Amino acid sequence: MLEALRKFLDSGAGKATAVVVVLIGLVFAGYTLKNVTTSEAVEESANRMFIDSETGKPFPHRIEIGDPIPTKAPSGKMTGYPAEACYWTKDGKVKETPTYVYVPGVWTGSKDPTFCPDCGRLVVGHNPRATAERTPPPTKEEYAQGKGRRGSSRQ
Repeated sequence: MLEALRKFLDSGAGKATAVVVVLIGLVFAGYTLKNVTTSEAVEESANRMFIDSETGKPFPHRIEIGDPIPTKAPSGKMTGYPAEACYWTKDGKVKETPTYVYVPGVWTGSKDPTFCPDCGRLVVGHNPRATAERTPPPTKEEYAQGKGRRGSSRQ
């Protein structure tokens, strides 16, 4: 069987067929690569919410290759950091629209906890999305009493 394939590929028709198959493969690979690099997930990961560490005001920012962190904030200063989204309410319910929070510990190594200015609950790096099944993270008061320090925000 391999000998027959080899003879076919040595013929003019076989060479033409091989070229056509390779071209179809290249077109398919190019099309696939184009769709992967322009996918919705890529766009979503590049278009992020940042927060000005000095003013506390969130702003949208498209991350480009080589962008420094901190990046330039609308204030004109290099104080823009990726924001963490908090979807909790004060009473531990889930809300639709997030409050964006600057978590200095992620960027400065500070061990001090960060609490959402809206709901007063603990916000951590890669803050997990609030769901009805998840236990809400501790409030500042609960945290001070030692409740929830071991990952209740990740349950």
